[in-house]
Amino acid sequence: MTVHLRAHHLLCMLTFVGEGYTPAFTENYIRVARRLSSGEEIEVVDGPDDICAPLLSGAAAHCRNESVVARDRAAAQAVGRLLGIAVGKGTRIYPDAALLKRLRRNFALGTIRKACDECEWSELCGHVAERGFADVLVAPD
Repeated sequence: MTVHLRAHHLLCMLTFVGEGYTPAFTENYIRVARRLSSGEEIEVVDGPDDICAPLLSGAAAHCRNESVVARDRAAAQAVGRLLGIAVGKGTRIYPDAALLKRLRRNFALGTIRKACDECEWSELCGHVAERGFADVLVAPD
């Protein structure tokens, strides 16, 4: 199977420790984290993805806001520069140990965090990075 992720979730997955917007969102994200940890392929999508699914029932789902779309663009550019590939709709990425290590190292250094500037979770993610990504739920088995 394939995990469908919007571009900024390529960054979010690096620091996910089981906190989220709602209990349903968190439970779903934990399921997605298990899939990613098992090495399931990622396909980048535009708009809501497998992580956003529980938030789509709300009339004003934030995942459709322009600020979130801008976050996707910034993340795609940063991750693409780091990996030396164009990251966009249809890009396929395998979340193996080497990739996660490279992304986390650059996340901690701040080189791929432009997309996180206006995110309400940025402070939490910064703390996770400062603690060496302890307790993250996306990690290779």
